[in-house]
Amino acid sequence: MLGSAGSIGRQTVDVLARNPGLFRVVALATGSQGDILEEQARLLKPSVVSLAQGRSTRLDLPAATEFIGGSDALEALATRPDVDLVVVATGGLVALRSVLAALEAGKIVATANKETLVAGGHLVMPLVRRLAAGAVGATGDPHHPLASPLGWLRPIDSEHSAIWQCLVGEDHAAIDRLLLTASGGPFLSATVADLATVTPEQALRHPTWTMGAKITVDSATLANKGLEIIEARWLYDVPLPAISVVIHPQSVVHSAVQFVDGSVKAQLGTPDMRLPIQYALTYPERMASAAAPVDLIAAGRLEFSAPDEARFPALRIAREAGQAGPRASTALISADEVAVARFLGGSLDFNGIPRLLGAAVERFGTGKPVEPSLEQLVSLDAEVRQFAETYR
Repeated sequence: MLGSAGSIGRQTVDVLARNPGLFRVVALATGSQGDILEEQARLLKPSVVSLAQGRSTRLDLPAATEFIGGSDALEALATRPDVDLVVVATGGLVALRSVLAALEAGKIVATANKETLVAGGHLVMPLVRRLAAGAVGATGDPHHPLASPLGWLRPIDSEHSAIWQCLVGEDHAAIDRLLLTASGGPFLSATVADLATVTPEQALRHPTWTMGAKITVDSATLANKGLEIIEARWLYDVPLPAISVVIHPQSVVHSAVQFVDGSVKAQLGTPDMRLPIQYALTYPERMASAAAPVDLIAAGRLEFSAPDEARFPALRIAREAGQAGPRASTALISADEVAVARFLGGSLDFNGIPRLLGAAVERFGTGKPVEPSLEQLVSLDAEVRQFAETYR
């Protein structure tokens, strides 16, 4: 598991710990938070751990747990011969190299990392499709769980897990539209004047989900939904104009698929990330979960509305970046990471986040090559970050 100390990582550990006979944890890695890594190592007893920053040489680990470091540690862990499935719970482009290496080594990847596909979908999906085609050839069964690209690249985000679950057993040609639901965040009813004075403390008070700071702010600006649109385009091979965002404050319907016959299939559940995490780990099986089932009677009323892109322009900017291609979408995610950090640090106002995203996409979103290589994406990421740090 890459990113074990973050929000998704900790919830994944909870799922694993509740199913001790089902999984063997080989490796854990995180960027910092050595104390959490030590605790996880004592609980799960992995063969190896890695910590990118901090007191790596002084970790208190179980006797049989090895430590490895170095710039290629994540790739080394993700491609170990005793690893079958890699959970990617890191943020940013840092995971893209490891995801590509894991897929090239024939590993299943379960990912909560939006940036991998938003920036590198053109690099990732050909590998995934090749693995799926190989599974069909090896098994002779086009319905085998690994005969679908989603058997190899398994989404953990609640919205994408919902769409995946809605599509099981369905003909891809029958898809008419994907409906990504969004809670609307803490400022759903805020005025333009209200948004101009938003503080980090206000932005971090998400009404339904408990998440890390970065994704919580992205939810408040609706930038996360824009990233999910681009991600959905790659995951489900659906054109961007056929992907809609629907505001649903109760966060009970996690997303839906509209089919050509007019029917809509939705996945419902409590807002608990352990559900999509467990589904990605146990697919195609379902097992009892720690998450409580949704109580539709208690929910009472489910509301839906269109997003207001005038008040939340990050959604429009992201959609346009996805349409422009990988350079623009890479500029989007790189600028967003810096913009959110600056907002939380006090050097950028809330409305400055979409302004910065738009400026970065405009400046870096065109040029050649149209489909950058991994190294070119890394270089572009550094350029955008430097621009974003000094943007006024």
